[in-house]
Amino acid sequence: MRAWTTVCLLFLLLSSLGCGPTVDLTKGLQIRDVSTGWFDAGIVNGKAKLTPSISFKLRNMSDQRLTVLQVNALFRRVNEKDEWGSGFVQAAGSEGLAPGATTPTLTMTSQLGYTGTDQSRQQMLQNAKFIDAKVELSGKYGSTQWVRLGDFPIMRVLIIK
Repeated sequence: MRAWTTVCLLFLLLSSLGCGPTVDLTKGLQIRDVSTGWFDAGIVNGKAKLTPSISFKLRNMSDQRLTVLQVNALFRRVNEKDEWGSGFVQAAGSEGLAPGATTPTLTMTSQLGYTGTDQSRQQMLQNAKFIDAKVELSGKYGSTQWVRLGDFPIMRVLIIK
């Protein structure tokens, strides 16, 4: 029995090594260089398609390495509460995002958007029936819970890549 207790204590000690204090991502992670717009997704089923998109960088403002850093995006039309589309990106893998480090530019684009047949993409953005969109970013690292990082309006700008 004593050997079992020793093994359990050793396991607990080893599992806690390398685990620093939990970082509040709302304070320890800074969203930088945000750019939003409508991505030209090309012709889909004979129709021009525009989808909301966001690009940004993340800077680790904490004194801890953020391992397996993930970001989720929920796209919504401004007049609706329901999700219109989503995106997911792993911002840093097991190597983590070091204190003070910044990610490369991360881009997330909704799979849903608007389609049109008889208008240019620029005219689609100017259409009177066009409803603006917004995106909510949430993040987590390691085994922590998802936290809301910020909300951003999708600008009526055409993104062509």
